[in-house]
Amino acid sequence: MADAAEFQEALQGTTAAPACRWARHVVILLTGVLLCAGLVQLPTAPAAHADSPGSRAVDVAVDSVAPVAPKQDDTLTVSGTVTNNGKSTVSGAHVGLRVGPQINTRSDIDDVGDRSAFAPGTDGAEVGGNHSQKIDALAPGISRDFKLTVPVKDLQLGKDGVYQLGVTLSGQTADQPYERVLGIRRTLLPWQPSTAEGKKTQLTFLWPLVSATHLTARTEHDQQQTPIFPNDDLAAELAPGGRLQQLVALGKGLPITWVIDPDLLATVEAMTKSYTVSGPGGQTTRGRGQAVAKQWLSQLQDAVAGHQVVALPFGDPDIASLAHQGKDVSGTLSHLQSATELASTTVDTILGVKPRTDFAWPVDGAVDSSIVDVATSAGAHNVIARSDSLREPGSSPYAPTAARQIGGGNTAIVADARLSTAFQDEMVRGDDSSLAVQRFLAQSLMVNKQAPENERSIVVAPQRMPTASQAQAMAEALRGLSDGRWTQPLDLGDAARVQPDPSASQQVPGTGSYPDSLRAQELPTKAFEAIQETQGTLDSFKVILTSQDRVVTPFGSAIMREMSTSWRGNPRGAAEFRDAVQSYLHQLTRQVHLIKKSDATLSGRSATIPVTVQNELLQGVRGLRLVLTSSQPNRLKIDAWQPVEVAGGRSQSVKFETRANANGPVQVTARLYSDDGQPYGEPMTFTVHVTSITPMVLLVIAGGVLLLVLAGLRIYLQRKRAAAREAAGGGGEAEDGGDSGEDGGAGDGDPGQPGDPAAESGTRNGGPSGSGEKVER
Repeated sequence: MADAAEFQEALQGTTAAPACRWARHVVILLTGVLLCAGLVQLPTAPAAHADSPGSRAVDVAVDSVAPVAPKQDDTLTVSGTVTNNGKSTVSGAHVGLRVGPQINTRSDIDDVGDRSAFAPGTDGAEVGGNHSQKIDALAPGISRDFKLTVPVKDLQLGKDGVYQLGVTLSGQTADQPYERVLGIRRTLLPWQPSTAEGKKTQLTFLWPLVSATHLTARTEHDQQQTPIFPNDDLAAELAPGGRLQQLVALGKGLPITWVIDPDLLATVEAMTKSYTVSGPGGQTTRGRGQAVAKQWLSQLQDAVAGHQVVALPFGDPDIASLAHQGKDVSGTLSHLQSATELASTTVDTILGVKPRTDFAWPVDGAVDSSIVDVATSAGAHNVIARSDSLREPGSSPYAPTAARQIGGGNTAIVADARLSTAFQDEMVRGDDSSLAVQRFLAQSLMVNKQAPENERSIVVAPQRMPTASQAQAMAEALRGLSDGRWTQPLDLGDAARVQPDPSASQQVPGTGSYPDSLRAQELPTKAFEAIQETQGTLDSFKVILTSQDRVVTPFGSAIMREMSTSWRGNPRGAAEFRDAVQSYLHQLTRQVHLIKKSDATLSGRSATIPVTVQNELLQGVRGLRLVLTSSQPNRLKIDAWQPVEVAGGRSQSVKFETRANANGPVQVTARLYSDDGQPYGEPMTFTVHVTSITPMVLLVIAGGVLLLVLAGLRIYLQRKRAAAREAAGGGGEAEDGGDSGEDGGAGDGDPGQPGDPAAESGTRNGGPSGSGEKVER
């Protein structure tokens, strides 16, 4: 207490000498306390340098551990590289192994590999017996390979379990010329030298064959309907070394359940025949993948023989998007039922295997009540979930049997989240792949050791589209379990029938529990509205076709692909795909159309108007009606409608009888309709100019012409008679006088004749006409 008081006094401004003296006293005292606690290391003690920045100067990568799950008589080989990331050259270096303590929890396994600093208290002592490897001088930025071999018995492992295995590089630098740990990489060593006395864990591993959408509805205009691919990317995946080729080659012989998207099979099967690839400017080139497609399908048929195959609905529709965004769009859920039905026939036809179609697999196994409802609506009474979605009460670390009843006769198959996500990281570096394999094996052993007396069924549902390197790591892990020391394989169908743990959670989460990160990737509602618009166009189009399958099959498949899970994270690509399908369908529907007609002139009371229907499809059309509508029926009346049936590549001229009632222009509209009264295609309009003459007008004209003819004849006869009298020598005046004296009676002379000049001269007198006289006008 006195020392403390004096120290405080010195800080408050007492003489400098006592203050410094007391300060040095306190510093020495504190240093002694820290040294006793082992928290401070003086430069004079080089044997205990740890957890300092220097322990991270060298990067140690463990690229392989073999065997991955050793037995007592095995020799363990650990290989990798060391890289100097510091600024000083490392000299006098060597690489060695260190066995850490046994790991007791699954969460501790997660942490191994994340720490990069050396900790002597937990990383253990270096394995002796001359099992280290010297490393030449390591300049900054330089890497060196290493390979350590040590008999497993020299590791002095204890009881069964999971151990931390560390690989360290020890050496010295010019600024710190004493040996110390400059880098460490930790991995895991599952240790069970013989078959456990307890019960083995039944392990179901799903092996997914799923790809992005590669095929639209476009085909060449030929009888074979040669498919047109938007690109030839799938050929690279099928070729040796490609992702899909590796999945098939690695999966063959492994104890797995194949989970296949039938759309992938249908697409590859289309590539086994002649196909073309779309290029710039609408040009197409011949596809290059025909040979690899045939080879891949043959290898797959061989690989799945004797294994259970689960078929996803055709196109792998995004069930969560359907549940959250699409189910309220009328007709959308019917596509899921169709996709499920198509899945069975596709797999059976191409692979010769009858698949299970009663399993639904939402993205990442994330479920809620609406997802379960949609999934089971199409007959999938088993929903593959994941334990980080359907959680255990109280966040219990215990891994129960995967199957549990969720009501309505439905079963949730809850995959273990840690095992299922073990291979999701990038596996480009061997170091990452090796650690993933060791973590997977360690987790599987830890699950078994949780309750070795209980026989449990554990399911692993990895990422939907693993890369080739991820698939290689998955296969290596499964081969590490092949001796069956603590696991035994089980098909997914059998896992669904295992008796559930009584304490396992059976409560499906509500819709609010669905992860926001996954919801943000869903197809929007407008996407499902566009899908239904395409379906409506297809429904209207197919009813007029004589060979509906040529259109319904490719477009029906394309509509299912529009809902694919593979569109997650690619909204632009999804929208472009939908637009391309809709555009191509409209292009086909417009190939049955009315030929543009020029204006017509109608010059009679009745006439025939022809309208031509063109069919540019390769198949015939029927069930259409052509209707002509007059804008002025009182002026021009047209027959109601005419049936239309046109063979492929032909045209048909349809004639309509018309009746004109008045002159003038009339606009006529021609339009096609289906038999159910729905309009088909665009209307076509033209103008008819009516110039017809009615019967009354014709009668008047005829009467006028007749009068003109009679008048001309009368004049001709009068002049002929006058000429004849003059030729006979009669006096013109006496004759006129005698004629004029006979008023209304007969004289000696010739009797008067109608139309004679005497009668005509009487009219020229200007007197009134007698009763009953015909007046010529």
